[in-house]
Amino acid sequence: MVDLVSHPPQVPLQPAGSEPVSSAADASHGADPGDAPPPGRTRPVGRVRTLLSRSVADTRPLSIPAFRRTFVGQSVSVVGLMASSVAVPVELYALTHSSAVVGVSGLAALVPTVVFGLYGGAVADAVDRRKLYLGSCSLTWIVSLALMLQSLLHVRSPALILILVAVQSGGFAVSSSVRGAIVPRLVPAGQISAANGLLYSVGNLGQVLGPLLAGVLIGLPGGFALVYGADALLFTVALYAAFRLPRLPSPSGGSAGFPGLRSVADGLLFITRHPVLLMSFLVDVAAMVLAAPEALFPQAAAERFHGGVGPLYSAIAAGALVAGLLSGWIGRVRRQGVALTAAVMVWATAIAAAGLTRTLWAAIALLALAGAADLVSAVYRQTILQSYVPDHLRGRLQGVHTVVVAGGPRLGDLRAGTMAAVVPLTLAWSASAFVCAALVLAAALAVRPFWRYRAETAG
Repeated sequence: MVDLVSHPPQVPLQPAGSEPVSSAADASHGADPGDAPPPGRTRPVGRVRTLLSRSVADTRPLSIPAFRRTFVGQSVSVVGLMASSVAVPVELYALTHSSAVVGVSGLAALVPTVVFGLYGGAVADAVDRRKLYLGSCSLTWIVSLALMLQSLLHVRSPALILILVAVQSGGFAVSSSVRGAIVPRLVPAGQISAANGLLYSVGNLGQVLGPLLAGVLIGLPGGFALVYGADALLFTVALYAAFRLPRLPSPSGGSAGFPGLRSVADGLLFITRHPVLLMSFLVDVAAMVLAAPEALFPQAAAERFHGGVGPLYSAIAAGALVAGLLSGWIGRVRRQGVALTAAVMVWATAIAAAGLTRTLWAAIALLALAGAADLVSAVYRQTILQSYVPDHLRGRLQGVHTVVVAGGPRLGDLRAGTMAAVVPLTLAWSASAFVCAALVLAAALAVRPFWRYRAETAG
């Protein structure tokens, strides 16, 4: 049987946007010109169709079976993971009535994420990535089952829950680092942006659906066990996708040996020696630390918006979701350094403007715009990282990316909360966001390799 992906049918090519070439018969026995619709009536329709086809999400990576399974697994499993991330703090508070213990759960998740994100990425460069991904996904799945069992058996042990959270976070950090290193080996270079756009879109969808699922299930008898059970069930799809991946042997062929701290350091040194990569990380850190507003939402809801805290939290994810559905154009941009800079500036400026308004729906609209810009910047950051870094270092650099994504928002919350304790809310929310936009633009203009960076596109 002919493989239509590797050997597509040979058809005549013609310039994009041109009219279809008529056959010889049509040329000699053409239809009555009077039957043809006036050009003025057809061209706008064609332009609209072209615009729509270029705007909606580029789904070509889904034609690749291995990526399609990974995408479906991620789409389904992220809903359960987000539901569990809501259930854990709620269960801890129900057991202890202590916000301090709930806060410790965040630390229990962050520390393993940092440690195993960095080291797991180094391991991913030394072993078969399929095996490591399957193993880390299996660990995450087993912990979900353990959380379900401890709830069903009424163990009522906050310490056990914290231990399970730490183990699960370590497994998830490794799987995230490995998955980021796997994607460029599953799709062509010109489709990496499209693949990332699809993955980030379903991630944002999970951020919306997961908490909703948790809210419904927690209110039922045995609600916590139901949430963890749903998480385990949904994660089975990701586990199957990992199992069906092709062999992905170490880029070094196993000759590098098992990695140590030196291997992790080599990855960090690679970042510092390449301005394009260094800037892609720095603009990400600046966006999260200087502009992230989530820690201020409760105060803003109480003082300014009369209790409308829920829409504030969901607006950013909703905007990112819409941007993901309209992300078809992202992969066609060559000047990705400029595009990343612009996206971060839109994010920061929209956040700052939201902090200045006193109308809830205006704030929601601006936060949604910020969320859309955040998705665009996330796709470009990940695409630059996956395209620029050689395969034998991708695991380590993805580990650094995992740590930045996990730790940056926590630092942003600390910055926002500390500022709000000593300055008015508007200043704490908007001032540093404006500073973020200015700093990112100045740094991008100063680092010429980053500003001039051009990437291979999908065409």
